[in-house]
Amino acid sequence: MTAQHSDALVFFGATGDLAYKKVFPALLAMVARDALDVLIIGVAKSELSQEEFVARARDSVTHATKEAGAPFDEAAFAKLVQRLSYVAGDYNAKDTYERLKRALDGAKSPLFYLAIPPELFETVVGGLHDAGCVDGARVVLEKPFGRDLASARKLNATLHRVFPETSIFRIDHYLGKEAVLNLLYFRFANTFLPPIWNHDYIESVQITMAESFGVEGRGAFYDGVGAIRDVMQNHLLQVIALLTMEAPTPGRPMSSSDEKVRVFQAMRPVGPNDVVRGQYAGYRGTDGVKPDSDIETFVALRLFIDTPRWQGVPFYIRAGKKLPVTSTEVLVDLKAPKSVFDEIEPPESNYFRFRLSPDVLIAEGARVKTPGETMRGERVELVARYHPVRAKAPYERLLGDAMRGDNALFISDEAVEAAWSVVDGALSHETPVIPYQPGTWGPDEANGIMRGAEAWHEPLAEASEPS
Repeated sequence: MTAQHSDALVFFGATGDLAYKKVFPALLAMVARDALDVLIIGVAKSELSQEEFVARARDSVTHATKEAGAPFDEAAFAKLVQRLSYVAGDYNAKDTYERLKRALDGAKSPLFYLAIPPELFETVVGGLHDAGCVDGARVVLEKPFGRDLASARKLNATLHRVFPETSIFRIDHYLGKEAVLNLLYFRFANTFLPPIWNHDYIESVQITMAESFGVEGRGAFYDGVGAIRDVMQNHLLQVIALLTMEAPTPGRPMSSSDEKVRVFQAMRPVGPNDVVRGQYAGYRGTDGVKPDSDIETFVALRLFIDTPRWQGVPFYIRAGKKLPVTSTEVLVDLKAPKSVFDEIEPPESNYFRFRLSPDVLIAEGARVKTPGETMRGERVELVARYHPVRAKAPYERLLGDAMRGDNALFISDEAVEAAWSVVDGALSHETPVIPYQPGTWGPDEANGIMRGAEAWHEPLAEASEPS
């Protein structure tokens, strides 16, 4: 049965930073593609006139197109303005939702996008319910979905009092990135991969999400979050799920989410010996950061997935700020072959490298014989580089999916709670933060969670050219 398309889009937090940077550009792109032909209503506390609201939208999309090096689409913006209206009001005030209902003008299946702080979710969902706006509606929420397992369960219970799970769309923009979708496609579209994608052939898996910058301008926010909550529990665990889940059932969008849940439920909870937390020197001097802050700007985890496919394979994940480069890479290291050539050691064996940012590529590490009489070889890398055309930005893709009721790229309640169960133990701060110098790969103690002769793979600032 085909889901009903939303007949209106309402975004709360319409004057906020997220709306300015992501939502308005996504709406303009959708209108330009003729993919958004419904009433669009912005809601926020600021007392703006319709003209002032339109001016903010123009400023947003002008800035975005300039950043992208693209021409401003005046015709598309004119279409957007025709659909765009604004409702100002306090989120705690009943009158705000009554005026919103009148502005919806009889829409039967609106999409409510909550681009607001999580502490306001319950207030807004309750206000929409009391005003009679939720029948046939959908709701989109931004991460974080709780701060730990207990708060995630509480949030889900709050949402379920008003919306069925099929009408709740928890957005993680990372899952809408072309590079991440390419990872999923590569796994299930190539017949050579399934026979070796298991513990018989894979030695270990590494994921590194490195950022060369710090938290300047976001100190107060980041000091209440930290690396585990900011990127580990969501983005990076989702990448692991894409790497390790069983194939989803074609034609069943929720099947993908179900397979991810099975992966999360099979992960051993992280214990004190599986985590290293670091903090770069100078972090505590950042505006908004507590002078005695124990929040991590770097984290390294070791995970195991207790399924028949992945039994015994270690997954090493690290993320941090003020590291040498800005890059995200996955390295799947294969076991050394049982070869007649004794010179092949595990560090010199085969691998797959998936670069997710800043550019996108898939590489395979192989060995070839070097010229000469001896049977010795060298490692080469075979690279498939991705040259993107104008692709949908993550918010454009995900908002369009939510409007259609397609939840394949969104996160279910079970997945949220299962992912928190994995990292909840790492949030206790039983392990103190270890200082590290900016421009390094974090504290040396992160090497201690590696097994045997294994070592962290260090992404390059730019991808290497194909061998």
